[in-house]
Amino acid sequence: MAETGASPDPVHSPDAAPSPLARAEHFVWLTARILEQRRFAYHFLDGAGDTPAADAVETALTSYATADGGYGYALEPDLRGPVSQPLHTGHALRVLDSIRRCGGQRVERVCRYLTSVSTPEGALPAIHPSQRGYPSAPFVPIVDDPPSELLATGPVVGLLHRNEVWHAWLFRATDFCWAAVESLEKTHPYEIEAAVAFLDGAPDRPRAQAAADRLGRLVREQRLAALDPENLDAYPVAPGYAAGEHHFPHDYAKVPESLARAWFTDEEMQRSLDFLTREQREDGGWPIRWRQWAPGTALEARPIVTIEALRTLRAYGRTIA
Repeated sequence: MAETGASPDPVHSPDAAPSPLARAEHFVWLTARILEQRRFAYHFLDGAGDTPAADAVETALTSYATADGGYGYALEPDLRGPVSQPLHTGHALRVLDSIRRCGGQRVERVCRYLTSVSTPEGALPAIHPSQRGYPSAPFVPIVDDPPSELLATGPVVGLLHRNEVWHAWLFRATDFCWAAVESLEKTHPYEIEAAVAFLDGAPDRPRAQAAADRLGRLVREQRLAALDPENLDAYPVAPGYAAGEHHFPHDYAKVPESLARAWFTDEEMQRSLDFLTREQREDGGWPIRWRQWAPGTALEARPIVTIEALRTLRAYGRTIA
């Protein structure tokens, strides 16, 4: 029984309007997979850096691990089935990075898997042909000889460099990323996001800064960021994207330390963060903006998006609790 006169918990007090965090917590417990429940607890309830909470996230993530050192089992919800895929494995590395566990033998095994599925250029395909026969989103085509993709390679390489992981696979993969980023001309938002993820972790900081400056000009010239969320019709949606699948400054600069933050004025970033705050739905979760092709995949993806929205808002100092 609570002590008489004790102050109520402001997040759960029945007399207070639910905070964004409290609403999101309800949504996560109602809808999320165990992995996202554990991630939410680590980031927002137990305190980042809490060892038991990190252990719980890693244990949940292990259930998606495959025998070849990669990850599968729909860790990335748009790819179903038991086979490992580069996109699943990149997702797993982001989770490990977020709990400060991106290193050691677990990552050595991942790098061996990445080596085994690399293209002749030493980079990663978006989808390995082993996906054939299992359900997958119609916008991720499966081919027998898939090309190298910055979309899959950039985030993995940048993350491994940021965590000071050194493996033979990284040398050629890094060379591929530099060539791909520095040759980008006509592009699209997800490719830019992948480029930023690489540049934010690349060890050659002057080169990364120069490449980021050029990409920022491309983003503005090609109107790849919706700078005025109140007038979205003024911004084109990239070919092949879903109707309304716009990208905003906060999608590129997920944290203030990102090189992409310099692409936007303070006013543009504030408008973007205001929009992100308003995007929280009545059920407490944030929506997905890409094409929804199966009910289960959308349900699994929304808690992931919700956690990332809250992390971005908190990184920029927005009040969520």
